[in-house]
Amino acid sequence: MSKNNALVQPATKTKFTVADYLLTRLQQLGLDKVFQVPGDYVAEFMDALEAFDGIDAVGDVNELGAGYAADGYARYKGIGAVSVQFGVGTFSALNAIAGAWVERNPVVVITASPTTANRVTIEQTGVLFHHSTGRLGADRNVYSNVTVAAEILSHVDQAPQQIDHALTQAITHRRPIYLEAWQDVWGMECEPPQGTLTPLSQGSQKESLEAMINMAIEKIKSAKKPVVLVGVEIARFGLQEKVLNLLEASGLPYATTTLGKTTLDENAGTFIGTYAGAASNPGTNDYFSESDAILALGVIFTDDYLDILENQFADIIAMDAEQARVGYQHYHNVQLPDFIRTLTEYCEQSCAFPRNDIPLPVLPAMPELTPELLAQPLGYKSFFDVLWGWLVRERLLPVTNLILGESSSLYQAARLVGLPQDSFVGDAAWGSLGHETGCVTGTSMASDKRSLVVAGDGGFMMMCQSLSTITRNQLDAVVFVMSNGVYAIEQSFVDVCAFTPHGEFAPFDILPKWDYLSLATAYNMPGYQVKNCEELYRTLQIVQSQPEQSALVEVLIPEHDLAPALEDLLTKCWLQWLLQ
Repeated sequence: MSKNNALVQPATKTKFTVADYLLTRLQQLGLDKVFQVPGDYVAEFMDALEAFDGIDAVGDVNELGAGYAADGYARYKGIGAVSVQFGVGTFSALNAIAGAWVERNPVVVITASPTTANRVTIEQTGVLFHHSTGRLGADRNVYSNVTVAAEILSHVDQAPQQIDHALTQAITHRRPIYLEAWQDVWGMECEPPQGTLTPLSQGSQKESLEAMINMAIEKIKSAKKPVVLVGVEIARFGLQEKVLNLLEASGLPYATTTLGKTTLDENAGTFIGTYAGAASNPGTNDYFSESDAILALGVIFTDDYLDILENQFADIIAMDAEQARVGYQHYHNVQLPDFIRTLTEYCEQSCAFPRNDIPLPVLPAMPELTPELLAQPLGYKSFFDVLWGWLVRERLLPVTNLILGESSSLYQAARLVGLPQDSFVGDAAWGSLGHETGCVTGTSMASDKRSLVVAGDGGFMMMCQSLSTITRNQLDAVVFVMSNGVYAIEQSFVDVCAFTPHGEFAPFDILPKWDYLSLATAYNMPGYQVKNCEELYRTLQIVQSQPEQSALVEVLIPEHDLAPALEDLLTKCWLQWLLQ
């Protein structure tokens, strides 16, 4: 947080500055919001932002929340930005940017450090300026590990070129960048930008592409049970339409990863579910375990996919931003768009892959809001059954975004089927508790759909301040907190036996008691508590009758309730361990 948060109102604009240069470039890339926490070092940039037409400053109450919001915004807009104070602000936002790096989400971190004159004083006296570690390059050095470009703008003559270089890297690689200016440089006069920025051209090496395509075709043609696994990079690089064309031409069934869920419309093509190992719908998991050719497009493989990586590595055709391989054979200088295009052309000419004789997995039927369902006690499964049944019955899926946190709910949500394209957000690779509650500020500002957040109570406690930003900006978001009083996701991976009827949780996984209704009042939003499925259904009706209004809903579930998807995953892990 800033040492001096009192901002001076910007004077009438008389010059075009380095800050204006950055803002103009961001606006050209489609950005219209910058999430910020104020600070005196970065005041020159904030003044320029306040005066800039077409981009709004969105204040947050802490830097991590602002970073999460920028991340959520970028998932729908293609780029996000967060402005924070030097040192105390940048280090606080670091976790959010690390997640954006892992999950390929271009977020621009904007900050400022001591002025040119300050640095002379530092050199002469050794004084330690506020919020500084004493190493003026420390922030940039740290961020260089989780960005594709980390620049310090120390001279007005070079600043525009540095900005253009960094932004070009961000939109080329779909990853974050870090821009730190000496405090006075943001306000220095420069020329406006010329033209627009475009991603760098990354063509494939012809012979390498041909060799990989030929081997991939032979692998798929000879397979008895081929399948396509679609990852989040397909969305990040804007390749959805091209992949749909490939699926249509090839006739192959497809699934998505949890991180890539709703990269494609789940009602398009031959969708066989979200694949998340044993947490998948059972039919989906069985299909993958029996597949002898897995075409993984744009997939970020995490340890949720160790099963196929360890047992079916030779059967995977992996084509993403980091690798190009068929089984154990790697190829260099092959790009994802070229691979998809070339394989599609082959399929359109030969129609070689359709296999109508392969039985596809039977996915679970949509739950219906029956009296029997509403009479059930609340738990992870019944919560999602009621929520899903309500969304389907009220035809709300096309106007809803589901935002899931790193919690037991994320695994259970992998079993949902039928979501529209670009309607699901989950921090499924980085896995930072609390991401969903901070992220929703950005998703709500980047999309005209209502955001429904499902948060674990442990993660929510980390980021509950974001409710203040939600209500301050009158956002259309409903936050459901799965309230069982424990870090259930952590406990389940440490010792799943705690969830048996007489099991005991580790002391460090037990949460403090919170009064959520009072918390909702404190953050100036409606609050509800639901103790059974009938109360949940009635509350859903109430929030539906109040469109464009935020709400907090505490969902009381038993401490020992374990999401079925997570139970299946952990049971398989334990069985494998016992057999070793």
